[in-house]
Amino acid sequence: MGDGKPATIYDVAARAGVSKSLVSLVLQRSPRVSDQRRAAVLTAIQELDYRPSTAAVSLAGTRSRTIGVVLDDFRNQWFVDLLTGLREALQDQGHRLVVADRFLNTGLDASPVEGFLSMRVEGIVIAGEPTTDLAIPASMPVVVAGGRVSIPRADTVANDDRAGGGMAAEHLLALGHTRLGFLGAGSAASEERRVGFAATVTASAGASVAVVVLPGEPTEEAGSRALGTLLDAHPDVTAVFAANDVMALGALSELAERGLRVPEDVSVIGYDDTPVAATRYVALTSIDDRSVEIGRGAGERLLARIADPGLAATESLVEPRLVARRTTAPR
Repeated sequence: MGDGKPATIYDVAARAGVSKSLVSLVLQRSPRVSDQRRAAVLTAIQELDYRPSTAAVSLAGTRSRTIGVVLDDFRNQWFVDLLTGLREALQDQGHRLVVADRFLNTGLDASPVEGFLSMRVEGIVIAGEPTTDLAIPASMPVVVAGGRVSIPRADTVANDDRAGGGMAAEHLLALGHTRLGFLGAGSAASEERRVGFAATVTASAGASVAVVVLPGEPTEEAGSRALGTLLDAHPDVTAVFAANDVMALGALSELAERGLRVPEDVSVIGYDDTPVAATRYVALTSIDDRSVEIGRGAGERLLARIADPGLAATESLVEPRLVARRTTAPR
C-alpha cells in the first residue's frame, strides 16, 4: 500500500473487483470459486503483498493449520532436532508451528496452552514431560514427544531411554571399566536412563555403579556438582555416564578443575547427541536419542489424531544408538 499500512482483505477485494466473502473463500481454497476470479484474487494478494491474519482466519471459522509446541526450556539443544522432525511431518499438510517455553510463561503466571487456545490451534505437542498445570481441554488433540509421563487421551512418542542407558553401560564395560558412575537429575527420562545403566552394570561380574541424582533440572551446573559429589565419595570411578549432554559438559568442566584428564583418567559419556557433543572441540561420546525421528513420529501421530479424534492413545518408543567419540577410551 502506498501509505505504508499493511493491506487488508478489503483492499484485496477492491483490487480484484470481488467481495470480501469471495476473497475469504479463496484463502480457504474453496472449490466453489471460478478459476478466473481465483486468479484475480491471487494476483491482487501478490501485488498488495497481503498477508492474512492467522487469528482472523480462525475466527472466521476456517482451519488455522497451526500447531502449538510446548517446550520445557529453550536452552536445551535437544529440542532443535525435535522441531526439525516435527516440521518435516507437518509442512506438507500446510501446518505451521508456534513454540512456547513453559518456564518463561511461568514467570508471567500464564500457561502457554492458554495462548494456543486463543489462537485456535488444531493440536498441541508437549515436548518434554507434561504437568497438570497445563490444563489441556479434553477435546484438543495432543501428543507427548520425548517425555515419558503420559496423560489421558494423548499419544506418546519417545526415545527408549532404558535401552539407551544399557547401551552406555555396555560401551564402558567393553572398554574395561568396572567402577562406573551415573549423574542424573529429577526427570522421568533421567530415571529411565539410570535404571537401564545400573541394571547392565550390576549384571556384569566385578562391576559396580555409584549414583548421584540431584533434584531439579539437568543443567551444566548440576552436572558439575553431581560429579564433584560422586568423586568425593568414590574416587576410584573411572567412567561416568551423565543423563544428558548438558550435564556431561558440566562433568567435563569439573574434571578439568580437578586436574583429571578425559579420557585418560575418566571416560565420560552423555545422552541426546546434541550439536555441541558433535563439535570437534568437545567430541563427546553420546547416546543419540534420534530426536528428529521422535519429532517426525509425533507430527505424524498428531495429524492422525486431528483427522480422527477417537483414536486410542498409543506409546511408540524409538531405539537409540551409540555415537563413540574422544571422551571414552579403554581403562
